[in-house]
Amino acid sequence: MIPPRHDAGQAFPIYITVVAGLLFLALAYLAVGQAAVNRSGAQTAADAAALAAAQQTRDQLAGMWVDDVRDPAKWQAIFDGAGAADSCWRADQLAAQNDATARCTFDAPLRYVVDARTNKPVGDSVVPGTENTHSTAHATAVIEPLCTFRPPGEEAEKAELPSLTCADDKVWQVEPDDSTGLPRPEDLFDVHLADSPANDR
Repeated sequence: MIPPRHDAGQAFPIYITVVAGLLFLALAYLAVGQAAVNRSGAQTAADAAALAAAQQTRDQLAGMWVDDVRDPAKWQAIFDGAGAADSCWRADQLAAQNDATARCTFDAPLRYVVDARTNKPVGDSVVPGTENTHSTAHATAVIEPLCTFRPPGEEAEKAELPSLTCADDKVWQVEPDDSTGLPRPEDLFDVHLADSPANDR
């Protein structure tokens, strides 16, 4: 009589190996997800920091234009960014709000470059070294003048001010005595990211 085969006993080690492999794959996918979330946080911090600094400078330039609205000889210099102050402190603030640190460069007059680094590392995972790995990201924000004007001729009366032609061909008839009718900062300047997100790791 032939003794029964112990197939179940032979299959058990294979089963354990397969389960262990699947578990490892699951942990590896989790590690990839952790890293992706960390990198996304770094990019969000970099984008927000660069935009915040640029918007601060945009608002400053718009305020300068309002102060000199009666002197159109100064307008072009303001639209070109002359006199803009470094607003990298706003980049630091926004990066901190996104749990990151920022290295900001004011590429005067109308550009900010920010490199952000997450405060928290990716964390423990099956991938060696991730517990001490911090994600970094890069962003550049640009301030773009939206308006053009024709400087008044020498024969024009001093009381006359040129009109502004801005985005979508909107024409502003500048009336200094009516502050509510003057263009807003976002009417005078556009702020946008200049390049696509690019994480370092």
